[in-house]
Amino acid sequence: MSHDPKTASADIAADDTPAWWTGAVVYQIYPRSFQDSDGDGVGDLRGVLRRIDHLVELGVDVVWFSPIYRSPQDDNGYDISDYRDVDPLFGTLADLDEVIVALHERGIRVVMDLVVNHTSDEHPWFAESRSSRDSPRRDWYWWRPAREGMAAGAPGAEPTNWASAFSGPAWELDEATGEYYLHLFSRKQPDLNWENPDVRAAVYDMMRWWLDRGVDGFRMDVINLISKVVGADGSLADGVVVDGRFGDSRLQTVNGPRLHEFLQEMHREVFEGRREALLLVGETPGATVEDGRLFTDPSRRELDMVFTFEHVHIDHGPGGRFDLRPLDLRELKATMARWQHGLFDAGWNALYWENHDQPRSVSRFGDDSAYRRESATMLATVLHLHRGTPYVYQGEELGMTNAHLRELSDYRDIESLRFAAEARAHGRLTDEQLVEALGSGSRDNSRTPVQWDATASAGFTTGTPWIGVNPNHVTVNAEVERADPASVFHHYRRLIALRHDDPVVRLGDFALVAPDHPRVYAFTRSGEGPTLFVAGNFSGDPQNIEVDGVDPAYAELVIGNYDDRPPVASGVMTLRPWEAVVLRAAPHHP
Repeated sequence: MSHDPKTASADIAADDTPAWWTGAVVYQIYPRSFQDSDGDGVGDLRGVLRRIDHLVELGVDVVWFSPIYRSPQDDNGYDISDYRDVDPLFGTLADLDEVIVALHERGIRVVMDLVVNHTSDEHPWFAESRSSRDSPRRDWYWWRPAREGMAAGAPGAEPTNWASAFSGPAWELDEATGEYYLHLFSRKQPDLNWENPDVRAAVYDMMRWWLDRGVDGFRMDVINLISKVVGADGSLADGVVVDGRFGDSRLQTVNGPRLHEFLQEMHREVFEGRREALLLVGETPGATVEDGRLFTDPSRRELDMVFTFEHVHIDHGPGGRFDLRPLDLRELKATMARWQHGLFDAGWNALYWENHDQPRSVSRFGDDSAYRRESATMLATVLHLHRGTPYVYQGEELGMTNAHLRELSDYRDIESLRFAAEARAHGRLTDEQLVEALGSGSRDNSRTPVQWDATASAGFTTGTPWIGVNPNHVTVNAEVERADPASVFHHYRRLIALRHDDPVVRLGDFALVAPDHPRVYAFTRSGEGPTLFVAGNFSGDPQNIEVDGVDPAYAELVIGNYDDRPPVASGVMTLRPWEAVVLRAAPHHP
């Protein structure tokens, strides 16, 4: 079915003008690994100032900063102890103000990570909440007594059987008050109780404070967990047991009954009057296409786009991220197409392969050795030609790979360390198997320092980096990439420029081609302008694909990752290993 891009644009912006972010590309900075300015081995804000020209040359429109707030750093900043200050590890508020001004002067907006499902246990709100059962802020967090008939602290006495993401049970006993508090993640990340209107008011006030400082929007961490299913008597129900004594809490914690009410209230209280200039993106684990429509339909006034997880879970085995399986490209295509079509007339997609929580895409979905450049540029081409807002994670534009760390002591991520400790304790994996699992699935794979040059610490620091530098930085680095016109870096520049220039890339219809082809991802984009045919070979062997939507005899090669056009005979194109190609129909030809 064909769609009219003008209609789609009207759905996005009430004045019939497409929202600015429909043609934007976002760059994610994970500050501790981007650039160190003072030699302490940790990236910082003054380091960002040093590398702004890199972002300008790349051509991105928005920078999203992973958390830089004050934090004990239990989960690398996603445990916040002060929402209104910068952690000294990264600099000062004055440094951040300087970064914001410098980016704005170059036409780049600034988005902050917003973590409001939980705080640090060292946040003053929580310190006051745990001070006594009568504290005015007791109800700002989820406190519950031990299970009826059981003594606090006894095995299984937790209020529910929920498991946390990082540390066993989702409840931690506070000895001083004799009650448990809820933490869906680390025990140092207690969940805020959004049922309490004072909590919401405090969060909204903090958000307005950041917007007044010049921030242009928020990426909202696990925002669809803020509403829990609560019984009329305030009770929380057990989940279905999935691992011994622990239950799956998702039915009680994901997309809860008041979630959309809270998001719409946030919109009214924080964003009204300055909405058009902002970017609001939510991280929504477990969200379906139907959920995505609700979150991002402009008429509902909630979010602009959401990070979905279906496509990055496709290669997970029963063991999750530490049990990666070979990618079934047909399943990936079907998932991506479902989101493309599902959000076309009411909503918007956020497009990504990798971020601070995902392994490097060229190692995961491509070939990070013999065909690193080809597979990295192919993956980029396929992603950026979809309808939505692409996100580039730092180093992705350089074709950075997994670090393939070989010692368990090399890892820093709380999730990876928890996995290793539990696997060792239960004898599930040998150390050799652990290293293999972490080498492909650990979040640390995307957190090694950005590779700026071939010097000892890749130009990241003059000191000892907080986590090891990938050994391949000698040949894979920004200096080398910038000097090579055919590099991954310059390919990203061309893709970003194409999105800026071509309305079909921004708003055109999406139609999958050859959905059952096991090795080629192909589709067309069509609308107000000549049709585009896009194809990517997800293999190291030549693959044939029938060209659809354009006449290859007359089509223009818009972008490719080889020096010449792929051969075409009788409408069938032969793609070389990891080749990507974008063809544009010539005027007056299909």
